[in-house]
Amino acid sequence: MIVEYMTMGEFEEGLKHCRTVFIPFGSVEEHGYHLPLSTDTIQAYEVGKGAAERIPLFVAPPVHYGCCRSTSCHPGTISITTATLKGLMKDIINSFHSHGLKNFIVVTGHAGGSHRMALQDAGEELLALLPDIRLAVVTEYALAKKEGRGIIETENDAHAGEIETSRIMHSHPHLLKGRGEEEYPNFPLDILVRNKRSYWHGGVWGNPTKATAEKGKRLNDLIIEKIVSLVTEIENFKECL
Repeated sequence: MIVEYMTMGEFEEGLKHCRTVFIPFGSVEEHGYHLPLSTDTIQAYEVGKGAAERIPLFVAPPVHYGCCRSTSCHPGTISITTATLKGLMKDIINSFHSHGLKNFIVVTGHAGGSHRMALQDAGEELLALLPDIRLAVVTEYALAKKEGRGIIETENDAHAGEIETSRIMHSHPHLLKGRGEEEYPNFPLDILVRNKRSYWHGGVWGNPTKATAEKGKRLNDLIIEKIVSLVTEIENFKECL
């Protein structure tokens, strides 16, 4: 059940047999010269839609903006503050909850540290405010990296590398602009810097030249399976109090 395509009546009908919603968070962020700025959003939204083909599941429209610090100096990265991100998540979940949704799976395609912690903090605050909800906060890229063992060849692949390039090659090949080049950032240890691009010019962390559409399909299928399992788990979850 893709919420942005549903009518009011279809949403109302869906509530009769489903109280779980998948909420994808992404970013508008550089992903090298070869991947679209919406890469994180695409990946999170695609696995939600894939899961909804297998089980009853509301899939919310994606939140396209995130908190991006290490890429903030790269052209095309449009970042929001952690306070704004937390507010968005809390408002969206509160509104879904007002319509009767009880189970919330927040999946972020963007894996920035401050971004992930903001979503986690918002989740903890919501648990305290809404005693009848169940909530999971999942970093979609972490799932891809874990499930991709044995598929991905690049050690320490992270951003716009083999994993993400493979997945866009599979799901949105028309958005690919070339293949990219292997690169890794060289930020100084423990020192904060202003001009972040000078330590990471091309915006790639990994080796996109090893990417294939077949790897992307295998990764997406594995992640969808994990989301389906998580939906079942959260719907049956009984917290120890």
